[in-house]
Amino acid sequence: MLLTEIIFQTSPWYVGFCLLLGAAYAFFLYQPKPVWSKLLNTGLAILRGALVSIIAFLLLNPLLRSIQTLVDKPKVVIAIDNSESMTNDGPKTLTALNNLREALADEGLEVAVQTLNSENYQDELAKLKFDRTTTNLSNLLNSAKSNYEGRNLTDVVLLTDGISNQGLAPTYSNYPFRIHSIGVGDTLPKRDVSIKAISANKIAYLGNQFPIQADITASGFQGQTATVSLRQNGSTISTQRIAFGQKEDFKQVSFQTSSTQKGVQHYTLDVEPLKGEFTTRNNHRDVYIDIIDGKEKVLMLALATHPDIKAIRTILEKNLNYEVDVKIFGVNPAAETFAEKKYDLIILHQLPDLFNIGGDILQRYLQRDNTPVFFILGTQSNTTKVSQLNSAVTVISNPGQIDKVSGRFNPNFKLLNLDADKLSILEKMPPLTVPFGEYRLMPGSETILYQNVGNLRTNKPLLILNTGGARKSAVLVGEGIWQWRLEEYALTDKQEAVDELLQKVIQLISVKEDKRKFRVYPLANEYNVGDKVTFETEVYNDIYEKIYGQSIRLEITDEKGKLQPYTYTNGEGNSRFELSGLKQGVHQFKATTSLNNKIETVTGQFIVRDLALESLNHTADYGMLRALAQQSGGQFVKANQIESLKDYLLKNKAVDRLDSTEDLSELIQNKWLFFLLLLLVTLEWGTRKYQGSY
Repeated sequence: MLLTEIIFQTSPWYVGFCLLLGAAYAFFLYQPKPVWSKLLNTGLAILRGALVSIIAFLLLNPLLRSIQTLVDKPKVVIAIDNSESMTNDGPKTLTALNNLREALADEGLEVAVQTLNSENYQDELAKLKFDRTTTNLSNLLNSAKSNYEGRNLTDVVLLTDGISNQGLAPTYSNYPFRIHSIGVGDTLPKRDVSIKAISANKIAYLGNQFPIQADITASGFQGQTATVSLRQNGSTISTQRIAFGQKEDFKQVSFQTSSTQKGVQHYTLDVEPLKGEFTTRNNHRDVYIDIIDGKEKVLMLALATHPDIKAIRTILEKNLNYEVDVKIFGVNPAAETFAEKKYDLIILHQLPDLFNIGGDILQRYLQRDNTPVFFILGTQSNTTKVSQLNSAVTVISNPGQIDKVSGRFNPNFKLLNLDADKLSILEKMPPLTVPFGEYRLMPGSETILYQNVGNLRTNKPLLILNTGGARKSAVLVGEGIWQWRLEEYALTDKQEAVDELLQKVIQLISVKEDKRKFRVYPLANEYNVGDKVTFETEVYNDIYEKIYGQSIRLEITDEKGKLQPYTYTNGEGNSRFELSGLKQGVHQFKATTSLNNKIETVTGQFIVRDLALESLNHTADYGMLRALAQQSGGQFVKANQIESLKDYLLKNKAVDRLDSTEDLSELIQNKWLFFLLLLLVTLEWGTRKYQGSY
């Protein structure tokens, strides 16, 4: 229903003045003796009077208010938990639910069906499949809430066993509608043994021992024993025997193993099935561990023994990804042979030195490639040669001239996420010994720490970083880091600030940049069965600008060696490729394309997991369903009471809701007024012209 009215911003009496103005204008214009008939003269006067009156009326700027009232019928959503735990009992209720839907629709209610995987299920309920591998009841109800926000959704009928294994419990949320829960399933605990959880590192190193721990629960098997086995590729690695002493028992089993193969390794944990188990599906769990042999090789090359060497080595070895090789001239006979190896990072302690020990070998090695270097200066450092070899800072000083300084964090340094409050402790630390002289930052360098001389805050750099050149460089211009670590422990009982600072600096300069022009990678390393696996594609030209239009061939190979090829085109705004239906396991992928008449190839792997969450719990939770219905003002019924729920809904049918919208606009904005005025002018002018007068 639409109601329209005109609102005056001035006195309505001005309307009469507008009519009088139009009449007067027409009277004086057409008062002389006409050259045509009196009837035609009167008609032309009426046209002119109407035109002038309407224009004068519009000058009063009246407003047009439109009120539209819509009838919003009550709406009911039938929300169905179509997960695997409902496979036995869910299909038995579909006929009764369909009758409920038809009865409500016959009474004028709008009824929609929603499942875990569909916002609006349109097919016949008899065709509904209970195959979802997870249950998120909170998301199901919130989806109905968001889909009908602002509309007259009065009731949600929820069919479920109350077993929710993802998301929040639905009772923790408030809903603007009544929830009528229909409980299905058995509330009595089943006789069952299951692996509830697995604890294992996602990454392990080649040849290292690593643990795999399983949490096992048993119900109804007191006094019995079972065998737990760890397997890989069908072969049993280790077994343990466990005994269940109570009716409801919990056991933890831990295995230690290692791998001699790189890449993602697939392990399985199995519990021996016991007679009388409700299901054996939850007796099996899969474990995927990425075995890597990618330790960063770090060379710490020193002029002589020094406490800093031990301190820095300790900091590095906190990260298992670093393999530290320490060589000291004059102490380690193999120090002079370091140039034969390839390292990912070199830390030079007081090298190059004043006596040029190993200087020729060092210079040749640094000229061979662009291995990142972290220089630590001291009293024996040759600042001239250091300035030539690093890309961060130039130090101009005389040998033997030193200074004692503490550190001050530069709050404007943003390359690393460092805590300025935590690093403020550096100003309380014992002073480092630094070369006294002039310091000049090279282009692209950034200062992490400044020098404080006593209470004097200077702008001389203490720790400098440059990641923009061909060789990444960091320079700490002082020795004595070992004292900082000891003092921090004395003050805080921790060694965090100094260690974190050096760890992050070393990580930043040692990280390898990806210079490939063709990249294909999955957006995640792990997916669940049923998820869509999405690949991102990036192709660059010689100046690393993104280009498009390449034909990409993608090959997916599963654990059994079955290869599935796909082809797609990398388009602007459409650089992603999705595929689904992959089975559980480790999948290898290979992507190829032609770039500048050369075949480019990318390989990698990802995991598809079968979490089997639906098999971990088979006990229906009627208590949660009763609480959910009670707090929302709804009803709880069992599956055999759906008919009584139908009677309740029909008896307590919600009333229609009237939604009104009001629109206020200036009358002059209506286009039809323009055409009305144009019509009046055209009729008058056309008639006068036709009669031979202007």
